[in-house]
Amino acid sequence: MGTALVRGWAAKRISPITVVEPEPSNTLVRLARGRLITLEKTMSNIRQDEFRTCVIAIKPQVLKNTARVFINIAVNEATMISIAAGIRTDWLRSNWGPASHVVRAMPNTPGAIGKGITGIFAATGTNADDRKIAEILLSALGEVIWVGTENEIDAVTAVSGSGPAYVFLLAEALEEAARAEGIPRHEAEKLARATVAGAGALLSADDDAASLREAVTSPGGTTEAALKVLMAEDGLAALMKRAVHAARKRAEELR
Repeated sequence: MGTALVRGWAAKRISPITVVEPEPSNTLVRLARGRLITLEKTMSNIRQDEFRTCVIAIKPQVLKNTARVFINIAVNEATMISIAAGIRTDWLRSNWGPASHVVRAMPNTPGAIGKGITGIFAATGTNADDRKIAEILLSALGEVIWVGTENEIDAVTAVSGSGPAYVFLLAEALEEAARAEGIPRHEAEKLARATVAGAGALLSADDDAASLREAVTSPGGTTEAALKVLMAEDGLAALMKRAVHAARKRAEELR
């Protein structure tokens, strides 16, 4: 997710950006060579009191053990934006001080191409400038929505944060179903990918999902036959609810 954030900012020419990553990906190395970011492998190589904003894009299990590494940035009133799933703002403020300015956000990977959506929650102690900075940075990746309670961020994590994986799985499943009906692998993959991508583009530009679904469905036709399976009592809707609930529960367990 961190790389997706950096790619989104680089595409928008947001600067200056300093990335601290001990094992940088090829993407980060390429961005650094193009002078779109400054790349450091340790925090010791940077002037921590110079940063106005710090975006923490590390796994929650790692953040639990390394949170105090960022204290010298936090105490200088920088806006601290955490995208670590499940890690609550009161815990972060207990590590960075009660006066720290903490924003919690959950973007998703389509932000790397400007098609993402991010849920944001501003903790007690943040101000209008913190919220403005957070919105500028995260809107570079796509849409942003502010949520009123921190509990909603766990739900956002389960829906849109993890959601791209659900859609990719749908494409995989559609490809497998196509192959089961006799379509060769290459054609099955192309049909599945283009169908999911095209439907997503139509959804973003047109009516609500239910209206679009109804427009495709002719009474007594092929789509209706398929939807009778997918919309059964134990069908896709029930399965998706269980999946999203499981993701939310896992986010809560990471606290």
